[in-house]
Amino acid sequence: MTDSPKPGMLAGIKVIDLTSVIFGPLATQMLGDLGADVIKIESPEGDMLREVQPARNPGMGAAYLGVNRNKRSVCLDLKKTEDRERLLEMLKDADVFASSIRPAALERLALAPADLAKINPNLITVATIGFGTDGPYRDKPAYDDIVQSVSGLASLAKMRDPDGAPDYAPTVLADKLGGVTTAYAIMAALLHRERTGEAQHVEVPMYETLTSFLLVEHMAAATFEDKPKSFGYERMLVPHRRPLQTADGYITLLPYTNSQWQRFFTAIDRPDMLDHPWVIDLAERSRNIGGMYDIVSKLAIERTTAEWVALMEAADIPAIPVQMMEDLPSDPHLAATGFFQQVEHPTEGQIWTTQSPIRFSKTPADINRLHAPRLGENQDLCPPAKNQSSD
Repeated sequence: MTDSPKPGMLAGIKVIDLTSVIFGPLATQMLGDLGADVIKIESPEGDMLREVQPARNPGMGAAYLGVNRNKRSVCLDLKKTEDRERLLEMLKDADVFASSIRPAALERLALAPADLAKINPNLITVATIGFGTDGPYRDKPAYDDIVQSVSGLASLAKMRDPDGAPDYAPTVLADKLGGVTTAYAIMAALLHRERTGEAQHVEVPMYETLTSFLLVEHMAAATFEDKPKSFGYERMLVPHRRPLQTADGYITLLPYTNSQWQRFFTAIDRPDMLDHPWVIDLAERSRNIGGMYDIVSKLAIERTTAEWVALMEAADIPAIPVQMMEDLPSDPHLAATGFFQQVEHPTEGQIWTTQSPIRFSKTPADINRLHAPRLGENQDLCPPAKNQSSD
């Protein structure tokens, strides 16, 4: 990666990034991919994600590398007056200040939105937080597992299997969804400022973000109740909605529309099902979707995965083999799109990363503007302190 950022869609936008771990850093990396100048502010200990293993060298863990490209790193101890002053100097000409520090702590540091508006009225301030500040959970600590639990996500496993237990999704879903939401919120705020000249404060709470995301479909029957209680989208929760075992592996078979279900039963020579109410009536099928998936799961074992793929492709019905993670680098589609990229990092050597999935015809995202920085690598960006006293 080069040390001189190339122009991009967000060229000229300066982002001061006081976030850590995954939530905020993913958002600011997305802005960096689009050309923003992102300056990562770290404590002397550094972002804790740096030490999460595996790693080739201390402080440069794989997860850290995954959300901190296209940034520069400045190390500041905000408990010291001179370092706070350095940060304030950097903010005077910034466009965005994103922070994952709790609002009460920002106030103690005199870095709350109202404080910063006095030194830069054009600054968009962004709080990446666990819980909205107008609710009683506002001061609770929040991590991905905490938010998966309180949002209802963990309960979906038990809703699917009443004899089982709540469980976490095996990915940091709350953090990553929060990051994507923050990125689009920042760009919306930048567009508003461009149109009106008005900067504003943006708050992105993980709890409300993930809960809203889940309830798109899982509000379900509760949508119509005086006192919502009947949550859960049945199609997502029936036990047979899962990859199906074939004679030699696993596959996802997904007839969806009435015509697809009819073609499915035609392809497997089941004319008795062609006029079944579950096949020809979407409302009936949605009320009995567990039964439909049960039928398909019992049929899947009768053919190999390749036989199913060929049969479904001929019938124009969605179907695809289940891939393991280790299959992804050799996936022909990902290979054709250049999804995986091996890049040279100045200290970490050859590392694998992924392209931005977004395609712009005029202003493409670029993952190669800057490598993920070492702690304090760009300390020269930091203005000199006006005094040397400390708190």
